[in-house]
Amino acid sequence: MVFGKQVRLNRLLENGRMLCVPMDHGVSVGPVQGLEQIDAMMYLLEEAGVTALLAHKGVFRSLKRPLKVGSIMHLSGSTQLSSRYNRKVAVASVEEALRLGVDAVSVHINVGGSDDDVMLQHLGETADACDEWQVPLIAMMYPRGENIKDANDPWVISHVARVGAELGADIVKTPLPSANVRDIEKIVKSVPAPIVAAGGPKMDRDEDVLRLAYAAVAGGCLGITFGRNVFQHRSPADMVKALRKIVLENRSVEEALSVLTP
Repeated sequence: MVFGKQVRLNRLLENGRMLCVPMDHGVSVGPVQGLEQIDAMMYLLEEAGVTALLAHKGVFRSLKRPLKVGSIMHLSGSTQLSSRYNRKVAVASVEEALRLGVDAVSVHINVGGSDDDVMLQHLGETADACDEWQVPLIAMMYPRGENIKDANDPWVISHVARVGAELGADIVKTPLPSANVRDIEKIVKSVPAPIVAAGGPKMDRDEDVLRLAYAAVAGGCLGITFGRNVFQHRSPADMVKALRKIVLENRSVEEALSVLTP
């Protein structure tokens, strides 16, 4: 028997892998470079070959036509204008996501600060609603807060990712400690849910972006969710095509680099 979550998850993947570009930055940091006209960027990346795009509800409402790729609606929000930027709160519901026709939802949880209890509660409640409505849940799990001494410690990342899985996420998005495949393998094996790699801050070199993607797949990740390193690239479409080589076609970094013009 096929259930709703399986049907919707399948829309987010290609060849069993995810190549997602998160575009929820407008709420947290404003209309950054690359997202000034977010609908145009979404259609560009759709055409280039992403498997899924992630955004807030207002973006999906404003699109001129439905996306042809997987859609993930973000349910969490905070802004850098706030004195409590790390505290993410609920800004939408699973039912609202269903009304908008998206395929999945996501929540952002920062673990390690004085406000993480509110976010953990939101994660648990959202997981329950997703089970009820058979909507896939992606939990963005980050080690952030005053109790985090080293956010790149593989054990800390494993703990944070494990929280997301144990509280009901179908997929866990988390930053990787480095492009060290052994460290990534340890994290993936310690978490009872598929992991997708976050892309982190904008990188200066294309090769570094592609090497992180390669290490993520080699380490057992389901795929990647790279934002700024795609939509702020000099040619976002070409970066998607290069990442497809690695994530979806199992090609080398060198083969992927050949797609990018200097």
